[in-house]
Amino acid sequence: MPASGANAPGRIRLIGGRWRGTRLPVPDVEGLRPTSDRVRETLFNWLQADVAGARVLDLFAGTGALGLEAASRGAARVDFVERSPAAIRVLESAIARLGPLGGPPMVVHGNDAVRWLEGAEGAWDLVFVDPPFAAGLWPAVLAALAPRLAPRAHVYVESPAVSAAAVPSAWRLHRELGTRDVHAGLYRVGTD
Repeated sequence: MPASGANAPGRIRLIGGRWRGTRLPVPDVEGLRPTSDRVRETLFNWLQADVAGARVLDLFAGTGALGLEAASRGAARVDFVERSPAAIRVLESAIARLGPLGGPPMVVHGNDAVRWLEGAEGAWDLVFVDPPFAAGLWPAVLAALAPRLAPRAHVYVESPAVSAAAVPSAWRLHRELGTRDVHAGLYRVGTD
């Protein structure tokens, strides 16, 4: 579905960091629902001290807005997982444009998120999980993600406003917000 809401039609903007104000195109991909500027700004205010130096995973990347925002704010590395060829082309173009301006390594993995997680190696400090709502992928992806998290990782989960996604019982809700359409939860894994 096309982008909608407060963003300009077909474009989003990065909110902060070295690439603040950069506008990025939004491909017309069914089920693509970029996280709004307002929600991204709130999320990254919550994460202020935890982004710099983090290894970041943007699952169901779509436009890559969440991962690119983290890269703009000092993440050490960002992995994007997206299966739509159209979204991958737009995301790779954005990375090619921004990377030379001084960012971390950024890699796009063209794959199904659950399948990719099952073969992934390493652990991530910060993960964004924002699947197409109609697909109902939260149980499978969160189960596959759990063993891939670094100690004390943060996991951001976006789901429909009417039904927040069920997360593993070991994850503690750190912050949450709701809009008319979206429930956004930031969870902490492990102990402080």
